[in-house]
Amino acid sequence: MSSALNQHVLVLNRLWQAVNICTARRALALLFQGHAQVVMSGIDGSFQTYNFWEWRDFSRQQPHPESVHTISFRIRIPRVILLVVFDHMPKKEVKFTRHNIFERDKNTCQYCGRVFDRSELNLDHVIPRDRGGPTTWENIVCSCVGCNTQKANRTPQEAGMRLIRRPKRPKWRPFIQVNLGSHCHDSWKHFIDLAYWNVELGEDVT
Repeated sequence: MSSALNQHVLVLNRLWQAVNICTARRALALLFQGHAQVVMSGIDGSFQTYNFWEWRDFSRQQPHPESVHTISFRIRIPRVILLVVFDHMPKKEVKFTRHNIFERDKNTCQYCGRVFDRSELNLDHVIPRDRGGPTTWENIVCSCVGCNTQKANRTPQEAGMRLIRRPKRPKWRPFIQVNLGSHCHDSWKHFIDLAYWNVELGEDVT
């Protein structure tokens, strides 16, 4: 039962936008408290919603192996839930960390355009620090050892080098909190574009 309650459930906000993943235990609690409804697609491709009591009745009428038992009834594990009051995307700043700069630049030297292992990349101040260059998203890029050595304590223009793209602060986009690879269910596909959601900044590493 505990493993069933730890299964992943996709969470939609009131606008039917995917905003998170929670455990089945949390999903059933939200359902019981009236904060969420179960979303399920019908044979015709339309979506139906169920409150806790409707979902309990549905579970009794259509038994399913992915269910949990209480003392008095059996209830199916939901795959998608819809929050009935939350209608915003989560807002959060992308923290300025070494890890997140590597993620933004895709482990690619911003001067030669080649991809390297992170151990072979440095963080370069585009405008050198002793010229007043700040340590900000807009002035830090990934640089390989060779390009870093060639640039030295100069601006790219002085070193005869060009950035492949201008560094910018990443725009925050909501992302699901786990790697979707092995957790994505067919019932989620309508709500998630995997090409959009599969990049996660991960734990901050300084």
